Amino acid sequence: MVFCLALVVVLPFIIGVGLYIKSTLLFESCSVPELLFSGKWMPREGNFGFLTFIVSSLWVTVLAVLISAPVCLLTAIFLTQYAKRYYLTVMHPVVDILAGIPSVIYGVWGILVIVPFISNDVAPLFGVQTSGYNILSGAVVLSVMIIPFILNILIEVFRSIPIELTEASLALGASKWVTIKRVLVKKAIPGILSATGLGVSRAFGETIAVLMVVGNVVNIPKGIFDAGYPLPALIANNYGELLSIPKYDAALMFAALILFAVVLIFNLLSRITIARFEKSTL
Repeated sequence: MVFCLALVVVLPFIIGVGLYIKSTLLFESCSVPELLFSGKWMPREGNFGFLTFIVSSLWVTVLAVLISAPVCLLTAIFLTQYAKRYYLTVMHPVVDILAGIPSVIYGVWGILVIVPFISNDVAPLFGVQTSGYNILSGAVVLSVMIIPFILNILIEVFRSIPIELTEASLALGASKWVTIKRVLVKKAIPGILSATGLGVSRAFGETIAVLMVVGNVVNIPKGIFDAGYPLPALIANNYGELLSIPKYDAALMFAALILFAVVLIFNLLSRITIARFEKSTL
């Protein structure tokens, strides 16, 4: 059992070290700041700037979280504070189904529904012409994908708040909504932040669904209607091809290392926040 525990603990470290070793060839000609903050991506000329892909990943991830977080928060409040127990019983399998749907199905749904909707209905409202394969399409699809992960955590967060806090607030004359807004949400802030952090980690590394609708154009996006090219899409589209180009394999490994580092940091911060929240509720 100790060996199995050690294996699980050491495995992320092994993955990180392996990615770093495979990326070292790239460091011989470029420094890490040059790789991270340069937008020049011309592998045949030896230019491997990852800024375009990092900015695209941030655009899609942040926008997806901004869409999904309010939906999850309000849904969790309704299910735990207003709805009858029957609704929560029905919602659990629905959320599990959303979490279990393969990414490629979300991508196909995005191509068939979201892309035409944004191209024909949303973009004209802002006076923009677009094919629909852009940052907004990727963010909408991604927001639906991460809803189950954020919602499940938020439901447990609100259910773990002691009922005495609600009763005390109501006894002092506060309305139901004031109690939720001033007492419960304030108490749940650490859990809300941790759930959002886990959602960011899940969204940042998503590949197939985003790849299918985001456009995959190597340009730094300046708005939500511009096409993007996130880091996971870069790896999925190019690994196994064009590896005859010197240092191309190392560049893709460095992209994977960036993803690994970002997800690891967000997960650690989220877990620390959850631990502190659970400790404060004891």
